[in-house]
Amino acid sequence: MHPLITIAGTHSGCGKTTVSLALMAALRRAGFAVQPFKAGPDFIDTGHHGTVTGRQGQNIDGWIMGRQACCELVSRAMSNPAGHPADIGVIEGVMGLFDGASGSCDSGSTAQLASWLQAPVVLVADARSMARSAAALVSGYVRFDPHLPFAGVIFNRVGSSNHRSLIAEAMRTACPDIPVLGFLPRDESLEIPARHLGLNTAAESPLTAGVQDRLARWFTAGASLNSILTAARRAAASQAATRQTAECQAAERAGQCVTRQSGSAPDGIVQSRSTAQTPVRIGVSADEAFCFVYAENLRLLQSAGAELVFFSPLHDAHLPAGLHGVYLTGGYPELHADRLYENTLMRTAVYDFSLAGGIVYAECGGFMYLMQQLYDQQGASWPMCGCLPFSCAMGTRFRALGYRQVRTTADSPLGAAGTVLRGHEFHYSHLCAPPAGDDTMNITNIYDATDRNGTPLNSGTGDAPAAAGHLQRNTLGSYVHLHFASCPDAARAFVGACRRSSVTTP
Repeated sequence: MHPLITIAGTHSGCGKTTVSLALMAALRRAGFAVQPFKAGPDFIDTGHHGTVTGRQGQNIDGWIMGRQACCELVSRAMSNPAGHPADIGVIEGVMGLFDGASGSCDSGSTAQLASWLQAPVVLVADARSMARSAAALVSGYVRFDPHLPFAGVIFNRVGSSNHRSLIAEAMRTACPDIPVLGFLPRDESLEIPARHLGLNTAAESPLTAGVQDRLARWFTAGASLNSILTAARRAAASQAATRQTAECQAAERAGQCVTRQSGSAPDGIVQSRSTAQTPVRIGVSADEAFCFVYAENLRLLQSAGAELVFFSPLHDAHLPAGLHGVYLTGGYPELHADRLYENTLMRTAVYDFSLAGGIVYAECGGFMYLMQQLYDQQGASWPMCGCLPFSCAMGTRFRALGYRQVRTTADSPLGAAGTVLRGHEFHYSHLCAPPAGDDTMNITNIYDATDRNGTPLNSGTGDAPAAAGHLQRNTLGSYVHLHFASCPDAARAFVGACRRSSVTTP
C-alpha cells in the first residue's frame, strides 16, 4: 500500500491550498517523489500541484467517479508504471472536510476519500481571530466522525508567538489526544491570487523556484514534516497488514497459498492495455486559454487507442495534420479573446473540420470557442470559430455551479443514446439566443441533465437550457466538463467514432 496524507480544511478559504503546496514543496526539497491529488472537480489546483511536484496532478471525486475508480486512479498514479513511483501521495481536500454532494452523508467530500483511501487527515484550521475557541473547533471536527483517520491539526495564519501559546495551551488542556502538527505564521505574500473561476492558473503561476523554496521553508519552520510522514507510513503499513491478513484467511478457507509477484497489480486494479490497432490521432487544445482538462480523460482516450496531439489555438496557425478528431478543452478563452480572434487561420481550420463532418468534442471554454461570438465583460464582441449557432456573453456572477449527471438522448461521438456520464459545471458566461436560420434547425440538445440530487435541469439562467449538450453534424459542445472515469465506455466510443470517421485534417 502507498503512503498517503490528506490536507483538509475547516472551510473554504482557510489556506489549505497554500498549506498543501508548502507541504509538497517541503517534501520534494527533502528528496521525496510526491504524487499530488485534488479532491473534487477543480482544475486549477492540479496545475499548481504539478508545478511544485513535477508530476501530473490528478482529480479524484467520490460522487463523480465512485469508490473503485478513485482507488484505482490513486494506485496507478502512485505506482506510475511508465516512470518513477511516488514516495508519498498528498491529497488536497475540497471546501470543508465534510462538505460534498449531500447534507446527510459524506458523498463527494474530502472525508469520503480519506476514508476510502485510509489517508490520514491533517486538518488545516484558520487561527485568525481565535484562541481557545480554536480547540473547540478542532475538537468538533475530529469527533464528528470517529472512524475517520486523523493525523492531527495545523493552525494556519497564526498572528504572533502569544497567539500560538494561547492555542497550544487550549489544545493541551482541552484536546490532549489530538496531535498538533504545527503553527504556520500569517504570510499573505505566499497566498496565490484569485479570479472569477478561482485561483490564477498554473500558466500564470507565481510559483517560481524562489516562491517554492519560501513555501518549503515556511512549512518546515512551523510544522513537523516527520510527524506527517510517520502518519502516512503507519496508515500504509496498517492497510498492507490488513490486506495480507484477509488474503491469508481467504487462502486458508480455500486451502490455497496466495502469493503476488512484485510489481503486479493489486486485486481490482485494471492495468492499461495497449491496442493492436493503428492509433487514432486526436488533437487536444493546450495553452494559456485552454488548460482545463481531467488528466484521467486523456489517459482513458490513450488507453482506448488514441494518439494525443496537443496544439495551441492561440499560437498555432493550423490544426495538426492527420487528425481524426478534436478535443477542445476548457479554460479562459474570455481572457484571450482578442488573440483567439486574431488567429484567423486556426479559427478557419476548426470551422472547416467541423463543417466537413469531423469529430469535435468541446467543453466549457472550448464550447465558447466554437460559437459565433464571444462578448467579454466590457461588452466587446469577438468572433470565434462559428461552428455552432450561438454566442455567449460574460457576466459578473456565476451562471451555473454544481455536479451534473447527463444521459444522452441521441447517438453522439460519446456513444449510443442512453450513455450516462457525470461531471461538473461552473461558468460566468451564458448563451445568447441563436438567430433564426437554417443552421439552427440542425442543432439538437442531446443531454438529459440532472443535478446532484437528481433534479432535472431543463431551464437555464440564460436563453438556452442549462447543462445542455449541443450536437450539430459531428460536433458536440457543452458547458459541462464530463469525467470519463464515470463512464469509460464514452472514451472508447469517442475514439471509435474518430477511427470510423473519413474526415481528417490536411
